[in-house]
Amino acid sequence: MGKNLVGNHIRKLRFNHDEMTQQQLADKAGVTRQTIVALEKGNYSPSLELAFRIAHAFNLPLEEVFFYGEEPKL
Repeated sequence: MGKNLVGNHIRKLRFNHDEMTQQQLADKAGVTRQTIVALEKGNYSPSLELAFRIAHAFNLPLEEVFFYGEEPKL
């Protein structure tokens, strides 16, 4: 199986939001810290519902947290 095509900016966003810990984000999204670790490493693609919950935790639209394919140039 190929590399995960759903990428994210979760790690960067956590640090831009008062250095939010993985556990704090996990609590806000209703998942375990290990799930956040797997997402940040690109080892796991979130369900649509989880993607929305994470975006909501940052108060951002989904497309500013997740991307499909190559990482967009910011």
